[in-house]
Amino acid sequence: MKSILKNSWSSFGLAFIIMAIFLLFIVTLQGQHFLLFSLICLVASMLPFYWRFETRDIRAREIIFIAVLAAIAAVSRVPFAPLPSVQPTSFVIIVSALVLGPESGFIVGSTAAIVSNMFLGQGPWTPWQMFCWGMMGVTAGLIGRYKWAQNKYWLCVFGFVWGFLFGWIMNLWYVVAYVNPLTVKTFIAAYVASFYFDLAHALSNVFFLFLFYESWSRIIKRFKIKYGLLE
Repeated sequence: MKSILKNSWSSFGLAFIIMAIFLLFIVTLQGQHFLLFSLICLVASMLPFYWRFETRDIRAREIIFIAVLAAIAAVSRVPFAPLPSVQPTSFVIIVSALVLGPESGFIVGSTAAIVSNMFLGQGPWTPWQMFCWGMMGVTAGLIGRYKWAQNKYWLCVFGFVWGFLFGWIMNLWYVVAYVNPLTVKTFIAAYVASFYFDLAHALSNVFFLFLFYESWSRIIKRFKIKYGLLE
């Protein structure tokens, strides 16, 4: 258990170091290659988690279970597409990660992003969504080791915070791709303009976690225990 946690924290730390390097380049570099550089950094930051997942001793039925959860997370996003930033996908990712752990949470989150965009539209925002939802799964899986994380009120706080974090990270690709000239003023303006969308995401996370966390958690735990999955 300790080695799993250590490896998870190492992957998590490496991913954020890569993102920090990206932010440093955003501040210091001038030119028209920010978007390409950001995509390269995002892919590089996700590799440690995919590598950890690939090197684990995992059975076919466990892969199927994770794939089903990723599909549920992806499909749940489609009916709510007309409602800006209302994301039940985040709820499914958080609950799955709390039960199954950080690596599984990352795979569910990143896979849900690319699969749901097959219906809603692929674009340069897809790897950013994969990173955001993957990191949401990782952090949920890491706090899932602690007893306080089973309290739905604390989870509502966690979901609320991640609603804003998701939007703040996603704002980076928008700023990089479309804001010209990129200055401190335009950077701040872009973040202020997204406030209500981020708030909608945060509140929808609170809504779904408060009402459905306990029932969904019981169902996923039942499958995990009954079939001895991801122990």
